[in-house]
Amino acid sequence: MRILIIGAGGVGVAAAAIARRRDFFDKLVLADVDHDRAQAAVDRLGDPRYAATAIDATNPQAIIDLARIEEADVILNACDPRLNPPIFHAAFEAGCTYIDMAATLSSPHPEKPHELPGVKLGDAQFEKAADWEAKGQLALLGLGVEPGFSDLAARYAADHLFSEIDEAGVRDGANLVIEGYDFAPTFSIWTTIEECLNPPVIWEKDKGWFTTAPFSEPETFEFPEGIGPVECVNVEHEEVLLIPRWVDCRRCTFKYGLGDEFIEVLKTLHKLGLDRTEPIDVRGQKVSPRDVVAAALPNPAELGDRMSGKTCAGTLVTGKGKDGAPKATYIYHVSDNAHTMELDGSQAVVWQTAINPVIGMELLASGVWSGSGVLGPAAFDAVPFFEKLAEYGAPHGVSERDPQNPQRPLAG
Repeated sequence: MRILIIGAGGVGVAAAAIARRRDFFDKLVLADVDHDRAQAAVDRLGDPRYAATAIDATNPQAIIDLARIEEADVILNACDPRLNPPIFHAAFEAGCTYIDMAATLSSPHPEKPHELPGVKLGDAQFEKAADWEAKGQLALLGLGVEPGFSDLAARYAADHLFSEIDEAGVRDGANLVIEGYDFAPTFSIWTTIEECLNPPVIWEKDKGWFTTAPFSEPETFEFPEGIGPVECVNVEHEEVLLIPRWVDCRRCTFKYGLGDEFIEVLKTLHKLGLDRTEPIDVRGQKVSPRDVVAAALPNPAELGDRMSGKTCAGTLVTGKGKDGAPKATYIYHVSDNAHTMELDGSQAVVWQTAINPVIGMELLASGVWSGSGVLGPAAFDAVPFFEKLAEYGAPHGVSERDPQNPQRPLAG
């Protein structure tokens, strides 16, 4: 396999760092608009299979040309989702397998944004599913940790643990602390604003997809491995658009443990219009308010040495077990910042995202996973994926919960 990673930010570099311990590929090219940044990462990793190059990811033809020159089998899109359309199109035209970690962006319903979805996450990609299927070519959407691991957790529960699923509810929480900053995000603030201030999507079998107000339906969820209770709220996320396509469930939700301070910051940014992406004129210069916010805050990928604690991603599944009795199980993955920094020099959140597409590429390279069309992670068998997680030294966990109060683990 020959791999082209587009984007030498935190996740792209972490994916390259993780992949260097594996032998399923022959060459990996790390491409970025900033050639020096990509080259510095390649030099640090010191793998003779690696090369760096410059790329303008807004230019599909440039990506097509690069993919053909490098004879790439797979393009891993490690850019933010604004760049999905040109990279997705280029992968199709170049005949490459396409993998991303976030779907194309949504836009709210123009009249009832807190009731009905407008353009949903991934719609622009699923519209092309027949074309990819006809070519026998695979586009695998959302193979990060959330979406990604979380979708596979739901698939595993459906295949092996449950006879009926009432809800597949993704729950994300952390106890990460960043020393020296009053406020600093642990992941891209641009993406965080996008997913937290857009109307959250919920799926129900008898209603389909519908929306609610941001930060709705708060619940306190007790996370494992010492993280403890965190208040989680509804947030727009790809799992709700992906999981129900392949997993039979009555309801699908995503709730994120943001914390009161983060929610207030996001509400203030929205109130001031600083979440807007449309450029405004500032002394003759056109700038996007959200881009200014992102530029003013520290780069999350560079905060690993100031960060401590753990982050947890997983899916809470409720319903009936294989024996027909009520059951609630949280299938999760915890990433400890001290471990990921020691292993790869990557902070916990970006590392936990990056490991999943590397495993996915290995499973595709070996033929364990295969498919064509536009698919989500839950279209694939979760067992070999979980086996690889353990092999990579990052095993998943399972927490049995109280079916009457699934936010809490079973006593004892």
